[in-house]
Amino acid sequence: MRLPEPYSARPPRVSAEEWRARVDLAACYRLAAQRGWGDLIYTHISLRLPGCDDAFLINPFGLTFDEITASNLLLIDFDGGVIDGTDRIANPSGFAIHGAVHRARSDAHCVIHLHTDAGIAVSALEAGLLPLSQHAMRFWRDIACHDYQGLAFDADEQARLVTELGPHRAMILRNHGTLTCGRTVAEAFVLMDTLEKACRTQLQAMAAGAVRVPPDEVLARTHAQLTADPAPEGTLEWPALLRGLMRLDPGFAR
Repeated sequence: MRLPEPYSARPPRVSAEEWRARVDLAACYRLAAQRGWGDLIYTHISLRLPGCDDAFLINPFGLTFDEITASNLLLIDFDGGVIDGTDRIANPSGFAIHGAVHRARSDAHCVIHLHTDAGIAVSALEAGLLPLSQHAMRFWRDIACHDYQGLAFDADEQARLVTELGPHRAMILRNHGTLTCGRTVAEAFVLMDTLEKACRTQLQAMAAGAVRVPPDEVLARTHAQLTADPAPEGTLEWPALLRGLMRLDPGFAR
């Protein structure tokens, strides 16, 4: 049976480019929900509106990840204020970290920030993320860390966070969680999926006994192999992920 095309339900008032962005972001939320990445209503995935430097799509405050659809996403500004003419609300404090990253990185079109069990647990370890698996080796010497300073509402802390993020596409927020940013929704999602698996694998290995870290030369070669393609990560995976959603949870695309 031929599956419906995920971008086919575009409302007449929405451009094809914006609708594609909305569908991709809604898909990202639903995929995150499938993986158990939610934290009630308190974490977010944001996407810069195509063609705009200061307008972003994000989840309405009060909805869980599995309730997000392409049409119910909010359009907000850098202050988290709703600018789509509706009376719905965003979570301005929840956008604080996202807004800081979006401001600092013109290539950070999509930002995912999560509070998963595995991500928080690894963020609380003194050693942080260890290169114990091939998934973790993707981030060998290529992941930022930010020490916990309380809720990241303060402008000074946001400045420190983006300075520490630098050019990296992933970050461990110590005692807090994880963050990825991507040139596309697909890139941010696949990076987070890889990081989450690396965290879960590390915790399982450490619980089982002594762990083995490969030599630095192996880590360097593996990281170089995994990052050799300059194209955004997730390009090949994303169509398959969308097909899976259309089979199991097609409501995201309305």
